[in-house]
Amino acid sequence: MMLPCSGGSLPLARLVLGCTSVLALLFSFDAHAASDISAASPGDDDGPVEYLKVEGIRRTAIHSPDTASLLKGALGYSMYSAGGISALPVLNGMADDRVATIVDGVRIASACPNHMNPAMSYIDPDSVSTAEAVAGITSVSIGGDSTGGTVKVERRDPLFAKSGKILVTGHVRGDYRSNGGGSGASGTVTVANDIFSLRYTGSYSHASNYHTGGNGRQVRSTSYLSFNHAVTAGLKKDNHLLALTFGQQDIPYEGFPNQYMDMTNNRSTFVNGKYRGEFSWATLDVRGFWQRVDHVMNMMNDKGGHSASTGMPMNTDARTAGYAIDLTIPLSTRHSIKVGSSFDHNGLNDWWPPLTGSMMMGPGTFHNINNGHRDRLGHYIEWNAQWTRRFSTQLGLRNDLVMMNTGKVAPYSWSGMMQMADIMAARRFNAASRGRTDTNFDVTATARWHVLDSLMIEGGYARKTRSPNLYERYAWGRGTMAMRMIGWFGDGNGYVGNLNLHPEIANTASMTVTWHDPKGEGWSLRLQPFYTYTEGYINVVRVGAQSNGLSLLQFVNHNAQSYGLNGSGQYRLWNSERFGQGKVVSTFSWVRGQDFVTHSGLYHQMPVNGTIGLHETWQNLTGRMDITLVKKKSTVDWLRNEPRTPGYALLGLGASYRWRKLTLDASIENVMNQKYYLPLGGLSLGDYKQTGVLGPLAGLGRSFNLSLTAAF
Repeated sequence: MMLPCSGGSLPLARLVLGCTSVLALLFSFDAHAASDISAASPGDDDGPVEYLKVEGIRRTAIHSPDTASLLKGALGYSMYSAGGISALPVLNGMADDRVATIVDGVRIASACPNHMNPAMSYIDPDSVSTAEAVAGITSVSIGGDSTGGTVKVERRDPLFAKSGKILVTGHVRGDYRSNGGGSGASGTVTVANDIFSLRYTGSYSHASNYHTGGNGRQVRSTSYLSFNHAVTAGLKKDNHLLALTFGQQDIPYEGFPNQYMDMTNNRSTFVNGKYRGEFSWATLDVRGFWQRVDHVMNMMNDKGGHSASTGMPMNTDARTAGYAIDLTIPLSTRHSIKVGSSFDHNGLNDWWPPLTGSMMMGPGTFHNINNGHRDRLGHYIEWNAQWTRRFSTQLGLRNDLVMMNTGKVAPYSWSGMMQMADIMAARRFNAASRGRTDTNFDVTATARWHVLDSLMIEGGYARKTRSPNLYERYAWGRGTMAMRMIGWFGDGNGYVGNLNLHPEIANTASMTVTWHDPKGEGWSLRLQPFYTYTEGYINVVRVGAQSNGLSLLQFVNHNAQSYGLNGSGQYRLWNSERFGQGKVVSTFSWVRGQDFVTHSGLYHQMPVNGTIGLHETWQNLTGRMDITLVKKKSTVDWLRNEPRTPGYALLGLGASYRWRKLTLDASIENVMNQKYYLPLGGLSLGDYKQTGVLGPLAGLGRSFNLSLTAAF
């Protein structure tokens, strides 16, 4: 057995790692705690961990079909619960549109008034090469029109053979999850020579409703079915790469337990191209893309089903197109300049067809967003300087011009008392000037100082700006039913837009201290405090009430703040040929947000949480035991009637074995089958429809997971 540390730093390292673990235990424990399991391995990163960035590649330990789950364990990262493959990313308490989510260089906006089709739902986890979560301070080259940070997901580059050879390679993978009867399959095959490459990737994922721990109650509206297909053609010549990807995704249905509606069809067709070239004087990266989304919402059987005369059909048609150009120019061995330009066009039509014989939803079509568009033109310049071997800086400036408009709208009917609220709202909206142009500026300044070979201090300041999305500005309906159909928060409230909204301006200061043993192998610790003051934070005010006690809300600008602390650590316990390598890993996260006008907490802030895990690697076998601890949620947004949830402790076990080109992984989630509620799960509206009981969304009960991957 070998311990990697010696001297005076070893006891101190043990002490600090122990404190991180104890903090996770003490702050996350609650008297009402329940136990569950984590299928991922937080803190066990497969790639390099950089400043405010965690890079990960899908591990066999992750059985979720949701690509958002790849980033579990990243500092400051959590997820809004939604459909089974449509979780919304959260970075340091800021979610969804406040996070710039980029897939293959494409900034994809949700084409849905409930945000049921977020960017990461369009790519299967097995197609991902790298996934990065950059919280708070993001360089201007990877984050515009956002205040919370950036999530960046990239597909694998095309593979090529050696000169004169033919390459045929790929893999197939199958998954099974006992809770909900989940199953999945994916595969890829590449045929290439040294110049041309052709790859096909396909995947399938399905699950029925899952069951909670404890009494094993079924959680309604949690089933889904998804298919993905993509073909990538690549050309490579010396230092130049050209790749074109054509793909289509079909989701015949996906239940949403915290929404009034479900997704009853979603088809996406896309073309994505990229060119990367290395010249003697610069490196050039060019992206171009086009995407069409046809999206349909209605009620699945859990919520009463739908027919020509029942339910509530809601249709969305979206077109996205644009480009992104990045040019990196080395000025000397220590200085470089990066410049870039990008343009995104997002066109949207959102209409609700009438129901046969309905007085409330007819006789005409409800036009929610009529030929709306949101166009963003951005430019940036970024200066990177390595002043000494141990000290470097980055300074960036960005400008984004956001242009928005929409056509005239219409309620179901222009006459009748039952439609009067929407009739009056439509007339006011159509008479108003609807075009808006925002000129936004971002500034980022960071520094990195290697105080010692084993100690690095990083810090900086960022001014980030985000303009409202189409629904925050242009959702206009004032009737209770129309307002309830708007909202991606899972809270059951109804929302209306505001033509007078201004962009959010977030000022963030953050510092990261990274300490590790001199060789960087035995132990490491990381602490990351942050503070953000947001001018014009888009929050809500109450404008009415629903019969079920929930609220009707309008988007408004308020000033707000959020602050917190993220931490992680790992320590190698043993490393020998006889016993392999064992290590303990730990993470910790705390965030608090406050609206300065209403003095309420910001909505959906994750309570104090942490993880402690023991991971073992011996020859071709790896094992893991993880405990996830979450404190009770007591600080809530009272304006949105946000529920409080008890704390819980979740236990997970798993093991993987590799034999030649086969990899078998097995795990158990929620080993103790404890019942718990998701702090970011919102209200269980699918169950409310059937039971009349309005409460928080319960988490997954015990699940036995199995996956087998074969490479060739």
